[in-house]
Amino acid sequence: MDLFSSLRISASGLSAQDVRMNTISSNIANAESVGYKKKDPVLQPSTDRSHFGEILQNELDENAQGVVVTEVAEDQTPPRLIYRPNHPMARPDGYVEMPNVNVVEETANLVAATRAYEANLSAINAAKAMMNKALEIGK
Repeated sequence: MDLFSSLRISASGLSAQDVRMNTISSNIANAESVGYKKKDPVLQPSTDRSHFGEILQNELDENAQGVVVTEVAEDQTPPRLIYRPNHPMARPDGYVEMPNVNVVEETANLVAATRAYEANLSAINAAKAMMNKALEIGK
């Protein structure tokens, strides 16, 4: 695997974590919004192949994979029911269907996504530093 492949893989991780952080932020912002459904990004591995020559390379590169967000899906768990009979969105039994968002869990997920973003950024910076050092060798 060359340095450009590592840059592409880390860039795909940055993009995926950016979508993840935005989705989590939206979940936290709408934790008390009636009718909102929690959303989760669906991440899938993607092979890092930009042209035909890379497909024919050795077995080591076969395991090099990036990540891509295929969709942002709504969580299918049932909503939280809160008894508020005077609320305009209350059901006939007096319960309001609130989002199934656990703010503590979402905050922990946001910290994990931030750390993953930082790790990908560190990998990109390390690859850039290696490229710069390789260019200095030729001087």
